[in-house]
Amino acid sequence: MRYNCQRVESLSGGTAEDQRRTLFVDESDKVKSVPHNGMPISDVNEFKVDQPLDHGNGGFGSNGKPAAAAINEDSSKKIEDEAWTLLRNSMVYYCNNPIGTIAANDPSSPGTLNYDQVFIRDFVPSGIAFLLKGEYDIVRNFILHTLQLQSWEKTMDCYSPGQGLMPASFKVRTVPLEGDDYATEDVLDPDFGEAAIGRVAPVDSGLWWIILLRAYGKCSGDLSVQERVDVQTGIKMILKLCLADGFDMFPTLLVTDGSCMIDRRMGIHGHPLEIQALFYSALLGAREMLAPEDASADLMQALKNRLVALSFHIREYYWIDMRKLNEIYRYKTEEYSYDAVNKFNIYPDQIPSWLVDFMPSKGGYLIGNLQPAHMDFRFFSLGNLWSIVSSLATLEQSHAILDLIDAKWEELVADMPFKICYPALEGREWQIITGSDPKNTPWSYHNGGSWPTLLWQLTVACIKLDRPEIASKAIKLAEKRISQDKWPEYYDTKRARFIGKQAQLYQTWSVAGYLVAKLLLDNPSAAKNFVNEEDSELVNAFSCMISSNPRRKRSWKKQILV
Repeated sequence: MRYNCQRVESLSGGTAEDQRRTLFVDESDKVKSVPHNGMPISDVNEFKVDQPLDHGNGGFGSNGKPAAAAINEDSSKKIEDEAWTLLRNSMVYYCNNPIGTIAANDPSSPGTLNYDQVFIRDFVPSGIAFLLKGEYDIVRNFILHTLQLQSWEKTMDCYSPGQGLMPASFKVRTVPLEGDDYATEDVLDPDFGEAAIGRVAPVDSGLWWIILLRAYGKCSGDLSVQERVDVQTGIKMILKLCLADGFDMFPTLLVTDGSCMIDRRMGIHGHPLEIQALFYSALLGAREMLAPEDASADLMQALKNRLVALSFHIREYYWIDMRKLNEIYRYKTEEYSYDAVNKFNIYPDQIPSWLVDFMPSKGGYLIGNLQPAHMDFRFFSLGNLWSIVSSLATLEQSHAILDLIDAKWEELVADMPFKICYPALEGREWQIITGSDPKNTPWSYHNGGSWPTLLWQLTVACIKLDRPEIASKAIKLAEKRISQDKWPEYYDTKRARFIGKQAQLYQTWSVAGYLVAKLLLDNPSAAKNFVNEEDSELVNAFSCMISSNPRRKRSWKKQILV
């Protein structure tokens, strides 16, 4: 069979329709049978996913430790081999080239919903696993084909969002070619949120795309992709969408509920930490990759100004530890002045009772959200971990976050890493904030569920701070169950003892998150490709902001940073 597919390089100048429909013809006069994920049937059946590994029934291993208490190296290797087989079986092909991985490949699931699609955020750990393995083509193809989808006209109920928006996901459809019974064509079918449950906007997709683009260049050494004109244009379109002026008074990115990994109603609308950490990381990556041009000087200056203001805002106002908690407890309210201490008019009665017991004497974290008269004190794992990775948090704050994770291991990890947020919304609060969402019941899914995919962000953060023992402890804990449990999407209950009641099995980013964590622990130096180190130029500008007078602090947009 020969496929007359145009190479992705040749599509950058075509129309959206040209980019979407790429023809391939079957010269053998036979119709090719292509499964939904693009894999040859023989590859799918090579490893039977409904047969979990045998981890043994006890006894002692060669190292003298009880097998029930620790996974020996041989068993760990088998889990890794299984994970790689599952990851490769989830690969999606477009015109016979790998382009991504489907969200889940659960043969027992009666309805796939959209788990048979390639999600931008879900592919990131898969892409990093392939990069660490030296398999760069699938990541390159993913970056360039999703870039083509960015320029599509997107409409929902007669409204078209900004051009820079990246899709939440896409599906590869193989359909018969009209007028030819012996030929088929591949079609990319993106979803920008217009078909998603709740019609949520994929704000984080473009941010993750920039982060993965940078990682591709760092790992492969191939900078030609980020230097392409269409890629440079794509980066600028995302930045212009994010940096557009609006009514907001803060340098943080204002978003609706469900606009990130937590994609259902969970009360995170406003300025959620996860979005801010990804935003900061994407801004740093864009500044590093954008080619210097006279035409982009204003954009680069706006980017630089935003980085300083954003880092100041998050470090100063989102940070909480025992000292800060006591300060909030003694806040005066209704202050009207430029130098007010309680700038956001936070009422001390907002401090929840659980936080007093949760906060350790050593350690702290970045709160989940901040708006006028409102602080969301919940601990959101991805936002805190990525604040370490991206250096949005200071070095001192970063170590304090890991100190808190270590001190509150039973609450945040327990039997399976890692709680997506803590604590769960319960009772009347759950009813009001989630709308009585039956999927987000207390200690399930996004409402305090435990997500194994977060292992990889935890591992990058721990390696960056030279504390890999925390990540190693979490990985060993996951290895006790994750393979036997068939790689669930998430776990339920306070201690993560149950497989999630609606969790998909053989969830690809659970597999990929584990693999990335293992690969990085085996080769810690590779973590440098995914972290952002503290920028001395930003540190100097940040120090200037702290020492400047209150009125000057208000005018961060007008500052010219040298």
